[in-house]
Amino acid sequence: MTITAKIAAALMVLLALSSCGNTIRGIGKDTANTVNATQDAGRSVDRAAKK
Repeated sequence: MTITAKIAAALMVLLALSSCGNTIRGIGKDTANTVNATQDAGRSVDRAAKK
């Protein structure tokens, strides 16, 4: 394997790993937004039930 091929392979691995990191962060944000929306809906139901 030539040096150029090794460098290209290393860059491809780094690209793949950074893509995975972005996906995981995105899933975390989506999950947090879902939790917030569920809590807001619960508060709205609670306020409506108290009226």
